[in-house]
Amino acid sequence: MPSPQGKASAKKTESRLAMVRRARRINRELAELYPYAHPELDFRNPFELLVATVLSAQTTDLRVNQTTPALFAAYPTPEDMAAAVPEDLEELIRPTGFFRAKARSLLGLSQALRDNFDGNVPGRIEDLVTLPGVGRKTANVVLGNAFGVPGITVDTHFGRLVRRWKWTEQEDPEKVEAEICGIFPKSEWTMLSHRVVFHGRRICHARKPACGACPIAPLCPAYGEGETDPEKAKKLLKYEKGGQPGQRLSPPPDYPGLPAPPLGGGQAGSTAS
Repeated sequence: MPSPQGKASAKKTESRLAMVRRARRINRELAELYPYAHPELDFRNPFELLVATVLSAQTTDLRVNQTTPALFAAYPTPEDMAAAVPEDLEELIRPTGFFRAKARSLLGLSQALRDNFDGNVPGRIEDLVTLPGVGRKTANVVLGNAFGVPGITVDTHFGRLVRRWKWTEQEDPEKVEAEICGIFPKSEWTMLSHRVVFHGRRICHARKPACGACPIAPLCPAYGEGETDPEKAKKLLKYEKGGQPGQRLSPPPDYPGLPAPPLGGGQAGSTAS
């Protein structure tokens, strides 16, 4: 049974050293809990990951994964997408929402890749952020998962959890990124991002965290913000922790859950990203 000792200890002033030690222990616990943590967007190459990440804004990875098979069948390369008829591209990505703005970004970044980078996705953050619709978060996703360049990806889940855990009080994603980078060795940055996001999607939810089913509850200053009854908390677990399909139609071989259904094939247990 998790205990509220993390909540109690948070009433005391925690030194920087103690916080770093607690943060690194949480990372080790998450590594044991999610040894299969991975990017939850389906992709086969850097271009597909870049496009999928741009599409993932304001929607679920599941909906993106259900949309991209037809998209990449029609436009497999930057050159193909750069020459797309805007209305045709919009129709293909319509299920992800904000499809007109996203289509403009995809056309712009594809044209920039064609004209400025010989049709290749660059492997440097300073180049990636020059592409239309690509900020630091998207750039770090691509660098970490397509090029093996370590990076912290600060999405809504990551920001929420690191503030709950008192690793930072910052709200601005770039400031959050800078502070968390200072806590962990560079070699941990990419996998830390996956583990924290996995935990946020499965257990430490925004509105009702499953505190009573959380293995790291004793290390959490925010213990008690959610459901503490173990049986009630178990019912809040999502994706493979709740016995439901994940978000990827083509998950990695070591993923212990079920693949998500294709578009029109039913919902994958939860639509929360």
